[in-house]
Parts: sequence; C-alpha cells; structure tokens
Amino acid sequence: MKRIILVGKPNSGKSLLFNQLTGLRQKVANFPGVTVELKSGQFEDLEVIDFPGTYSLHSLSRDEEIAIDKLGEAVHDQQTSLVVCVLDATRLERSLVFALQAQALARKNNKSVVFVLNMIDEVHRYGESIDTEKLAAELGGPVYALSAKTLEGVAAFKQALSELGQQPPAIQQLDIDADDDQQLVQRAQSLSKRFGMKADLVLKSQNRIDKFMLNNVLGGVAFLAIMFFLFQSIFTWATPLMDGVEFLLAELAHVITSFTGEGIITDFLNDAIFGGIGSFLVFVPQIMVLTLIIGILEDSGYLARAALICHKPLSFFGLSGRSFIPYLSGHACAIPAIMAARTIESPRKRLITMMTIPLMSCSARLPVYALLVAVLIPENATFLGIFNLQGAAFFGLYLFGICMALIVSLVLNVFTKKDENLTDMPFILELPSYRLPHWKPLIHRVWNSGMQFIKRAAPIIFMVSLGIWVLGYFPVGADLEHSLLGKIGHIIEPIFAPLGLDWRYGVAILMSFLAREVFVGALGTLFGIAGADENISGLAANIQADGLSLGSGIGLLLFYVVALQCVATVAVLKGETGKSSIAWGLYAAYGILAYIIGVTAAQLIGV
Repeated sequence: MKRIILVGKPNSGKSLLFNQLTGLRQKVANFPGVTVELKSGQFEDLEVIDFPGTYSLHSLSRDEEIAIDKLGEAVHDQQTSLVVCVLDATRLERSLVFALQAQALARKNNKSVVFVLNMIDEVHRYGESIDTEKLAAELGGPVYALSAKTLEGVAAFKQALSELGQQPPAIQQLDIDADDDQQLVQRAQSLSKRFGMKADLVLKSQNRIDKFMLNNVLGGVAFLAIMFFLFQSIFTWATPLMDGVEFLLAELAHVITSFTGEGIITDFLNDAIFGGIGSFLVFVPQIMVLTLIIGILEDSGYLARAALICHKPLSFFGLSGRSFIPYLSGHACAIPAIMAARTIESPRKRLITMMTIPLMSCSARLPVYALLVAVLIPENATFLGIFNLQGAAFFGLYLFGICMALIVSLVLNVFTKKDENLTDMPFILELPSYRLPHWKPLIHRVWNSGMQFIKRAAPIIFMVSLGIWVLGYFPVGADLEHSLLGKIGHIIEPIFAPLGLDWRYGVAILMSFLAREVFVGALGTLFGIAGADENISGLAANIQADGLSLGSGIGLLLFYVVALQCVATVAVLKGETGKSSIAWGLYAAYGILAYIIGVTAAQLIGV
C-alpha cells in the first residue's frame, strides 16, 4: 500500500485534516520512550500518517529528535509516494519555515511535495485572499486552499489526493540552498509578505481578548474560575460515569458467576478479575473527562495562556507553566494527571512533573483521610473557635502533599540536570489564535485516551491483583488473619511497630497497593465491620476502642499522603516514561520516604 505523510507546524490544523481524510479508520502508536504520538489511517487505498507537529527539522529535545528521525525514515521509504505539507493560512511565515525544510528533505529522497493552505475560512472572514496559483509557482508544488473545520475545499482536495497518491507531481528544483537555514527563513518571510494576510489583522482580534485573559487581576480571576471548573468537572462529571462502570461490572460479575456456582472459580472472578481489574476500569471515565476539558482548553487557545500565567512561580521549582494543570488534576486522580503531562514540551520538566504528581492528594485517599481523621478528631471540634477542626486537618493534609511535591521537584531538578538524555528545552510559547474547538477529532482524542490507558495498565494490574488474591485466598477456607497474606502481615509487623501499628494495619497497607481506598475495606474486615466503606463511623469507633494513639494515627495519615499505594499509577508511569525502573523506583522511594516521615511524626508525638 502506498503511503502519504502529513507534516506541519503545531496549531496548523494538520490533525483535523488527517481526521477528515481517514475518519474512524485510525490507529495511534507512541514512539518508544517518548510521549509524542504517531497516527496512521486509511484514505481510499492509501495509508496516511500524521506526524507530530514541529517548528523545525532541527530538534531541541529527545522527543523531537526521535520524531524527526522517524520522519526522515518515512520520507526515505519507497512506500512513501507523497508528502503533504499543511500550512496555517493565517500565519504563513511560521508555517513556511518548516515547510521549506520538509520540502528540501523530500527532494533529497526524490519525493514530491504538495501544500495545503488550511484555515482559509479565517482568511476570508477577515476579507483577505491568497493567490494559490502564484504561491504554487513560487513553491514548486501544487497548493490547495481549504478549511478542515468548515470542509471548504476538502472535497476537491480529496479528489486530487487520490490521484496524486498514485501518480505524484513532478519534482521541481528551486534556486535555493536547502542547507542554509538563514536563506530558508528569508525565503519564508518574502513569500509571507507577498502572499500572506496582514499579521496585525489576526493579532488585533487576539490582543483584545488577551487584554482581559492576561490581565494581572482580571486574568487571574478568569484563570482561577477556569481551573475551578476543570477541577470540579473531574470530580462531578465523571462520578455518574464511574458509578455506571462500577454498576455494569457488578452486573456482569453477577451474570457470569451465576453460571459458575460457589467455589474457587467464583471467588477468583469476583475478587481477582472484577475486583482487581474493575478497580482501575472505573478511572477510565475520569481520564476521558479530563482529556475532553483539556482538549477544549487547548483547541480554544487558552491552555497556552494558562501555561504563561503559571510559568514564573513554578519554574523556581524546576517545573514548567504547563505543569499546573497536571498538578491540579492530580487532586482528582494521578492517572489522568500523569497522562496530561504530555503537553509539557521539555522532557526533563515533564519527567519531574510526572514523578511528583503522585504526591497530590487524590480522591482515592479521601476514604483513608476520612476514617483516620474521624478516629483522631471529634466531629464537633473547632479550630480557633470558628473553623471545623476536621476540615482544617483535611486542608493540612492537602497542603502537606503540595509542599512535598514542590520540595521533591526542587531536589529532582538538581539531580536530573546531570542526565544528558533529559534535555531541558527553553520555555518558548506560541499564543495561538482563539478558536472554537472542532468536536469530531476531540471525541477521537478522548476515546483514544481511555483505550490507551486500558492497554497500558491492564497487564500489570492483572498480575498484581492475581498475586494479592492468591495470598489472601489460600489456604482455602482460612480467614484473612490465617491466610498467606495474614501470615505475611505477622512477619512484617515489626516493620510497622515504630509507628505503633500491629499486623492488621500491615495487611491493610499491603492490600491497599491495588487502590488506596481498599485500606478502609480491609480494616473493616479485620475489625469485624461489614461494609466499612459505607460505615466509616462504625469502623472509626472500633479503632478508637482498640486504642489507636494520636501519634500512630498522624504517622499513618502522613504515610498515606506520601506513599505511592496505587498499582494503576505505577503502570501508567511505566507506560509514559517507557522505563520500569522509574515507576518501581519511585514506588520504593516514596514508600521509604513515607515510612521515615510517618515514624518520625509518630515518635515525636508519641505512640
């Protein structure tokens, strides 16, 4: 099958055009070890590949280096018959710099190039026009004016593309030195001045909105409102969907186990398969909702403004302005937050962000916090006679997690500078024009985010779920205390003795590796409270009667703030970084750090 490759700068509408050409016939793959995606699909009997947007063939990071190398391989491949260079008609100069480089690369490999002048609808909206015939003569290749958003000119381009893919246009040689970057830039400026629309027309409209959005006061208020909306959407919009997934899994488990009867097979299906695998499938709606909201902010042009607002304070800790949204999202769930860190261009800042996101207090920690705070603090206790003391404790736990993340970021920033593979790109930001999102490719992106998470996380979560189930189930018929897991709990009891905790807490901590909220259910089983997740007050009363000290309780709370007790997060970290050593190393490091902080607090307060 002959191949067509799409290239262009970011924000040129390239992926939208790709979507219009290929529809649902697409697949997404990640380059090994990086977060940039390579999309491929089919248009008639041609394979179409959408390469990541880039401003230049001279890479600034490992991600760009790999993407550009793959582009070079694709252009050299005999199966590739045509290179389609997508230009932003509203910002012609910036598009042409990369287009001329790509054209030179194609000519070196005897490949033809055609140009697509996208967003022509916006040019017409400003009362401007572009002479495509004269521009084509200057570029030495056909130029097609279209709008991938409104579909203006798309049908004509599709008809031409089906012919060009089979019989590419002749390769024309231009009087220009392809290796001279300065000459290419001057050429791009000259063509833009002659054929492009006036830049101030676009900037005038954009600046009117930016006067409000980037204002020191009003912009800050708008930023907080938008971030509050993002944060609430992850909690509220995803909740019914998560409940729906949970209900469907429960019904499916009920139907399947009705055929297996009582015994080990039913227990395995209920606890290991539907319990273990289901514990991470419920996060898929959260990931998809977050991808949707971030996609709207990105496509509209606001995400770049948010990064600009946050960059200065976060850069002190070795982070990027784009780290803010992943950090904020991490308070709902670390899994979609880690995936949201893909928007950070700098590999080093992206890695630091991903490695510190687990320190944000996610929603899975809430049942643990609620239980232990209820044990340690009376319900009606107040702080300064005004504020509820339990609420103040929750605020303190969240604030502690944020402070720990920033401190760890500062430390990682020092150590990662020694890694030559982690290049640190300068914070260069293009403020795109404000536009309404196009929903069809956005829905594709949302769907792909959920499917990618399932593919990456499912294998490792299944193995861990299976291991914990075996340990908790055997010997058959034994209660949890006398199971293999219970015996392990007794063995590791001395480890938790400095925290003032016995084997029951050790078992609950081990089981909570599947998901932190399992800690409550496990303790409920061990303390004889059925349905402890819904009956936290009853379990809290039993733990109080058992004599959990203030020092032990606070030590355990701080342990859960820092510890990475979530196999799904470990799986996603492995998938996003491409390295098991980072994911499991982080799990061990945060576990040790959490233990040290917890023991220190317990010993200082008194166990």
